[in-house]
Amino acid sequence: MEVKQLVCGVVLAALMVTGGDAQLDVCGVAPLNTRIVGGVDAPAGSWPWQASLHRSGSHFCGGSLINKQWVLSAAHCFPSTSTFKLIVYLGRDTQQLSNPNEVSRTVSRVINHPDYNRITFNNDMSLLQLSSPVEFTDFIKPVCLAAEGSVFEAGTTCWVTGWGDIRTDVSLPLPQRLQEVSVPIVSNSQCNDAYGTITDNMVCAGLDEGGRDSCQGDSGGPLVSKNDTKWVQGGVVSSGRGCAQANFPGIYARVSVYQSWITGHIPTDTPGFIFFRGSAPGNTHLFSLSLPLLLSVFRVLFSLFALS
Repeated sequence: MEVKQLVCGVVLAALMVTGGDAQLDVCGVAPLNTRIVGGVDAPAGSWPWQASLHRSGSHFCGGSLINKQWVLSAAHCFPSTSTFKLIVYLGRDTQQLSNPNEVSRTVSRVINHPDYNRITFNNDMSLLQLSSPVEFTDFIKPVCLAAEGSVFEAGTTCWVTGWGDIRTDVSLPLPQRLQEVSVPIVSNSQCNDAYGTITDNMVCAGLDEGGRDSCQGDSGGPLVSKNDTKWVQGGVVSSGRGCAQANFPGIYARVSVYQSWITGHIPTDTPGFIFFRGSAPGNTHLFSLSLPLLLSVFRVLFSLFALS
């Protein structure tokens, strides 16, 4: 099983927000966003929470900014939690050309989830504390996080972003510019039919026919979905078989499961958590019908109460 990375953007219904009031004012906003394997160049600033992690001068994993001083990534990126020669780049567009909007920080702490399993990739979550806070700009902003109990239904549209390999079967240089691609959520039961090791701590995304996916070098990056105004991270790029293979979707650590663990390590200026339920595009009408139906029920109940 090879390791990978994903980001996703989706249409879903926000039901409530919880925790991190300060971050909720700013998280998940991408002013320059008008909307990997099988992907295309992402316009500069489209994904302002995207982080590029470097060790000894080379990109090796992705991550996402969740407040001014913390980045969320994957535990498998850090077999050692040493911070030696570890640098995080934010606001980056290309890996070799000039990046006028980027900043860099060293890392003071790497915290892997204590129950991370290196064989099954269960609990593949890591937190990185930056050496000093960053200032938010149009090119550098935190992403909102999916709150406990959030739901990603099969078919929900997602976006993947990263600088990882663009082919799984040949040796090619990493892409210069940040790549983006959309993929749908795959149910855990279908995903488990392929892998046999899927847990409730994971979420899967990909096409049955393959062709679009994250790949090596994308690990630790965010799987993001969008409500009316904000982008919400539902997963962390974790693992999968190869890249973009038919019937083998990408596997992500399910962010909503780790709300307590994340806030336990970040008790102040906590990340913004949003509770949401994503659905396949063809099922969105269910949400639009629910409110009128509820109003009708309330009117009937009120009439009965008045008559009694």
